[in-house]
Amino acid sequence: MDFSRQTSSKVSEALSLPPKWLSQYSEFITKNASAVSQIESALRSLTYIIPGRFRESEIASESIYSGVQLLSLYHDSLLAKAVARLPPAQRPHPTPHSRYTRFWTQNSPTYRRIALTLQMIQYTELLWEMAAKRRGEKVRWRVIVLLEAIKAVCRLLLLRLTNSRPLLSPPLPQREFDPSALEDNSNSPSDEIESPPSEKSDDASWTMPRTGLSLPSLPDSSDISSYLLSKVLTADDIKPPKALLHRVTGKGELAECIYILRPVIYALAMSYWNSKGKSSWRPWLLGISIEYGARQLAKKDFQERLAGGLRGLTALEREELKKRGWNMGWWLMRGAFYENITKAWISSVTRKLKGKPLLDVLGGVIEDYEFLWDQYYFSTATL
Repeated sequence: MDFSRQTSSKVSEALSLPPKWLSQYSEFITKNASAVSQIESALRSLTYIIPGRFRESEIASESIYSGVQLLSLYHDSLLAKAVARLPPAQRPHPTPHSRYTRFWTQNSPTYRRIALTLQMIQYTELLWEMAAKRRGEKVRWRVIVLLEAIKAVCRLLLLRLTNSRPLLSPPLPQREFDPSALEDNSNSPSDEIESPPSEKSDDASWTMPRTGLSLPSLPDSSDISSYLLSKVLTADDIKPPKALLHRVTGKGELAECIYILRPVIYALAMSYWNSKGKSSWRPWLLGISIEYGARQLAKKDFQERLAGGLRGLTALEREELKKRGWNMGWWLMRGAFYENITKAWISSVTRKLKGKPLLDVLGGVIEDYEFLWDQYYFSTATL
């Protein structure tokens, strides 16, 4: 009987360890948010240096990058919960993107799971392609098409869940606050009582002794204008999160579906024509035509449907439209355009940088990354 009791107690202790470790890890991340962010940035920077340094270095570099990104995704969820526990006066002012995506992740568990799946695929897709390439080109292109198809299905489901609102990239809230604010808030009350007011920094907030509420410090006299402007509410600040993006119907919904399906069509075209040579212009012309056509159709729908046309777009819609416009620049690094034009131009630039102080290092990094742009599809993917 004693042996069974001891066994059951040991089993219960063993089962309670993982939640306990997770709780301790969460507390550690919250209290050291700034240091953790710096370590994540340092590891990401390391992945820019590793390619080309040793055999199969691209897989090692991409493994580190994917691992850091996935870990950062978990850290984002921990820090978001810590921010939610802050008093309203101490919470950072959320951006429109953060307000919109947080609304859907909090109100729709299905949206959160699908968006998380989509984000995880985007963080690991290049690593999957590198692993598939070892088994041959046919397997590699099958994996590419499969991943693009899964991502397209996820995006179509998100489009449905948000009642036909344009998709944002990324679909999850981002880390958009100063991590040091969490560290300051995580100090124990005893520490705050022990430290006399004379030893506190002039920039620290003042805590009222009776109510316990804290008042922010006054801004610098030279910075009063920017301080007041930061407190001004805009039209988007008072809109409900759903209203930050207009619903799309008719031509607008068709344009969004075409935009979502473009990577699948382009990947299928590349897998078919790639066997006949990388310099074929057919996949490239097909892909850029679909993306440009979807963009123009969406803009035409906004002009016809919204009061004021494109001027009636919200700040979040303008930001997403601008981001998609900049992403079209990556077509210079894809397919036939890269093989016939960009590749030769990059090679000439790196040759000119060789032998010059400091610039030689930059040329070496570009040369190392040229291998990724040349050999891997997902190295230039934007969706």
